[in-house]
Amino acid sequence: MDATPGQHAGSMTLDERIDKMHGRDRLGAIAFVAVLWITILFALLVVWPHITVPGIRMILVAAGALVLVFNTAAIVAMLRHYGHDKHFIYGLDLKHLDEMRSRRR
Repeated sequence: MDATPGQHAGSMTLDERIDKMHGRDRLGAIAFVAVLWITILFALLVVWPHITVPGIRMILVAAGALVLVFNTAAIVAMLRHYGHDKHFIYGLDLKHLDEMRSRRR
């Protein structure tokens, strides 16, 4: 995708376009993690009164915590990797997007 729908790809430098794409991906990943945390915590709070066995409650808390910790760690690692290699990753994407755009014309 281009930086913004109405902008021509040539009006921005490659670094600006890369930073724009990286920023959008970063925002999306952070939003995903936030929604995941809210969803898991909400589900835990909703089912908590219906679970009367303490052992099951602890299993539920442990499983939810593992999901949150591992998913959050994976997203943080992905963001670090994308930050270090963003010129390679997004540069290649932008090159292919520009080629596709030029073929359509």
